[in-house]
Amino acid sequence: MKLIFKWLLSAAALLAVAYLYSGVEIKSFTSALIAAFVVGLLNSVLRPILVILTLPVTVVTLGLFLFVINALMFWSAAGLLPGFNVTGFGAALIGSLIYSVLGIVIDSALQRLFPNQ
Repeated sequence: MKLIFKWLLSAAALLAVAYLYSGVEIKSFTSALIAAFVVGLLNSVLRPILVILTLPVTVVTLGLFLFVINALMFWSAAGLLPGFNVTGFGAALIGSLIYSVLGIVIDSALQRLFPNQ
């Protein structure tokens, strides 16, 4: 149940990102659901590999390169889906930052709703 709530709230967060920032466009809630799934899939499969491969750069930049990796995951998800559009890398960086902040809020709220899971 927690996973379904997280997925729905992540889709709503993507819609909020599109509303708050003009560089990100989402056509419908269905597109947001699919985009939230693809972003989550890329973050769970591809992101750890990229973090390990870019570890020296991440250490030299004191962890700031992780923002670039997050933006690349966000941008690549937009490139894969027709209903989800990001205008460029800068828009992907700002959009991924907003989406990450909203994700932290969602995780905090879900932790309070489902304390035992």
